[in-house]
Amino acid sequence: MMQKSTNEDLKALGLIWINCVYPVVSAGLEKALEGRARVYVGRKSPEEEPFLVILCAGGVEGISKGIKRARKLNPDASVLVFGLTIDLPLVKSALQAGARGFIHAAMQPDQITRAVEVAANGELVAPRELLEYLLSDEDPVDLNMLSTRQREVLDLVVEGLSNAEIAGRLYLSESTVKQHLRASYKALGVSNRTEATQLLRKGE
Repeated sequence: MMQKSTNEDLKALGLIWINCVYPVVSAGLEKALEGRARVYVGRKSPEEEPFLVILCAGGVEGISKGIKRARKLNPDASVLVFGLTIDLPLVKSALQAGARGFIHAAMQPDQITRAVEVAANGELVAPRELLEYLLSDEDPVDLNMLSTRQREVLDLVVEGLSNAEIAGRLYLSESTVKQHLRASYKALGVSNRTEATQLLRKGE
């Protein structure tokens, strides 16, 4: 297992590239790493291969392109994405795009350095809040996959009506209501009216 880096190790590892569109942020990150690592600041790619890149968040698409650009310079480079706040959807997207971690403006200089050290060891750097977000995060219910009639039937299920009552309300046979429900359950990935009700209420 790779040993944890010291400040001296960071200098020996090579260059850290701070690629940020915000000059104030770049200056702050450079200051945080001053005396602890060799740093190159600029939007233009450095001539030397960086072992680690700090990339300012400019939207999910920009992050993905930035990570690919860093990997062209050095396929083994670790990428830390910097955000002004803990934007958990952005954190998730950055990690999925290949970043090794996320740092943000509320962190202290020593925390920034520690994050760089952790990433330099190939470990993941992420806010504690990310785990809770990932555990609770579910894609919203896409009701567009349902027909108008299926949605009408499900809305009445949520209201607590029985199949017979739904049939009477919509002037359908009870067997037709059941057919709509079976098709709706399949589309939503649920097994019964209770699960369907919970899913629709969560998506409201």
